[in-house]
Formats: sequence, structure tokens, C-alpha cells
Amino acid sequence: MHSFYLYSYSLHLVKKEPKTPTCINSKVNEFKFTISCNMGANVKRYEFQAKRVYVFDPGTCGADMTSEVFDENCNSIGFLVGITGNTKINGEDFNSAKYTSTIWQL
Repeated sequence: MHSFYLYSYSLHLVKKEPKTPTCINSKVNEFKFTISCNMGANVKRYEFQAKRVYVFDPGTCGADMTSEVFDENCNSIGFLVGITGNTKINGEDFNSAKYTSTIWQL
């Protein structure tokens, strides 16, 4: 009887991932076929500036490549890293972003 209660209680503790917007899924599918790197490419979800954002990282095949950041409405809100080493989006350092999950990776 006790194990049933523990099992039931643990089910309530599971954090459900938010659904990825359709437009982001479309961008991921495009990204898969247009990236030039064959290693390390990924798309990650973060919480940043009270919004869900998605970082499209092209991988590790070039030192000057940028990672584009999209909001959940698929608006590009900036680029990270690249030749300038940019770490700011909308004037705020992206180091304050909270990683939540990986959407896709190569």
C-alpha cells in the first residue's frame, strides 16, 4: 500500500517540458539541412528575459560562426559568439539565461 502512495506522489513531481512551438520545429528541420558542421550542432531551449528562447548553435567546425537566438514566436532576437565574441542579447548578458533542455543535437 505504501509503495502505491510513493509511486503516485512521484508522478506529481515530474516536470513536464513545454511544447516546442511549430515554427521552431520548422526552423530546426531547416537548420538540420543547412548547417555546414557535422559535429556539435544543436538547438537548446533557455529561459531568458522572462521568455522561452531557442539557441541554434551550428557546431564546432568554425571559430567565427554565430549562434542565432529566436524567441518562441520565431523572431530572431540576436546572435551569440562569432568573430566579435558577442554574449549580449537585447543589452543583457546571455550568461543570465537558464538552460532548460536540448531540442535537437547532431
